[in-house]
This record gives sequence, structure tokens and C-alpha cells, in this order.
Amino acid sequence: MEMYQIRYFLAVCDTLNFTRAAECCNVAQPSMTRAIKKLEEELGGALFRRERRLTHLTDLGRLMRPHLQRVYESAAAATDEAAKFEKREKAPLRLGIMCTISPTRLVRLITMLEARVPNLELFLHEEKGTALVEEMMKGELDVAIIGLPNLPERLNSIPLYQERYVVAFPPGHRFENMTTVPMVEMSDESYLQRASCEFSSNFEAFGLDRPYSNLRVRYRSEREEWIQAMILAGMGCSFMPEYMPLFPGLRTRILDAPQVTREIKLVTVSGRQFTPALRIFAQLAQSYDWHKGL
Repeated sequence: MEMYQIRYFLAVCDTLNFTRAAECCNVAQPSMTRAIKKLEEELGGALFRRERRLTHLTDLGRLMRPHLQRVYESAAAATDEAAKFEKREKAPLRLGIMCTISPTRLVRLITMLEARVPNLELFLHEEKGTALVEEMMKGELDVAIIGLPNLPERLNSIPLYQERYVVAFPPGHRFENMTTVPMVEMSDESYLQRASCEFSSNFEAFGLDRPYSNLRVRYRSEREEWIQAMILAGMGCSFMPEYMPLFPGLRTRILDAPQVTREIKLVTVSGRQFTPALRIFAQLAQSYDWHKGL
């Protein structure tokens, strides 16, 4: 089944006259008749019934009309979208952001990108770092900002900035009297584990034992706001990146002995062609003042 056959069929449906339909399609009537005949052979029955000068849809023709109409409209829409993309009337960019990276690090960068790419269509997808890696490999994202220490060989990464891990605790906690908090001090504390955090993998990147083996993990949640709310309620302490947005009143100190950091990277897939929007985003990201944020 060819698209021109569907177009001819729909023209005859609209005019109920082969001659006028051929004129609308700018084609000779014998050519249109042959195309319709071939379409009928493929569908297994007559689509039109001719009675002298009148043309009517058969039962099969009426049944096929809405289906072929949708096929034709979908094909036309796809062609239109492709033409707009070729003319760069649209500049789509699928950006993955690891869920533990603060939005305040990115908002100003996105406004800069919008100024450079006025026809930008940005899709933001927030997820765990490991999930973003899988989506990158499947081609579901164009680029991602990830803070995992180890990435598959197929992924190219460009370092953007580093941030240290801090210990977050409630006001009045004994940690307020310390300039930094050694890891050993956490052994007596109730620990609130952030399920979406990659702290464990960054800790192990230093060649150290698993960080939670000596901690009293009391609570675990995938939602950062729950963890922070429970800390403020005095239910325990937690590790988190130093640029993580904090609830008002939450206190932090740099984790020490060992001091653990993570490197945030711009990640793309090796061998995939950069669109203009992705190329500009990558350039802006590398020159951006990440520590300034907003």
C-alpha cells in the first residue's frame, strides 16, 4: 500500500467522482483508476461502486475510510515535523538530570541556552544516576548531567564541577560545635538514608569500605523532602551533597576523615551526532560558573 493510493482513495471519497478527484490530485484519471484498483486488490474487495455517473462507497470502503484517513494524516504530520526539524524551526533537546543535583545549579544555564537557541524545545527528565545511564545507552536522552564515579565505556564524560559531602543535622545538635564532622562521629547517630543518593558509590571510589556498615540506619526514603523534614524533627542525621537545597533551619558541616567528594559530569554517547542545540548546550555547560549557581 502506497501513500499516493491512500491520497487518491480519500479524494474520491470526498468528491464521489473519479474525474474531479483526478483533477484535485493533479493526475490523469486512468492513473487514478489503476491506483484505486491496486488498492482494492490489496484490501481484498471493491471500495467504490459505480452506477452510471454516480460513485458510492461500498461497505468495505466505508469501513476503510477512517483508518486510511488516520494513516494519511499521521504521515502528513510526520512529514511536516521532519521539514520543521530540517529548517530548525524546532530545536529539541532531551536532557537528563540526576535527581540529587540541585536545580539552582542549572536554571541560569537553561536561560542562557534559551537565549542562544530561541526555538528550543527542552525535555527535562530527572532520575537516579544509574537509570539515566540506561536511558542514555538506549538513545532515550541526548545528554545527561550525572555524578557517578564510574560510567560505561560507550559514554563520553566532561567534568563540570566537584562538590563535597556534608552531614546534615537539626539545630542544637552537637555537630554545631564542630568545624567538620569526622566519619567516626556518625557511629553513635541515628542515620537517615537517602535511597536516591549515590554517596555509597562515591565513597567506595576512594577505596574505602562500605559507609553504612557502621551506621545505625533508622529510616530510608527516596524523597529528599522527607529526609530533610525528619532531620529537622530531630530523628537523625544524613549525608548529602553540599549544594543540595536545604529546608530553612537545617544545619550542615563538611564530612571529614575521610572527606568525600563527587564529580558532576556532562555525559553523551560516543559516536552519536550532536544536534545544534546539544552542541551549544555542551559549550555553555563547559564555560558555565557552576559554583555560582543562582
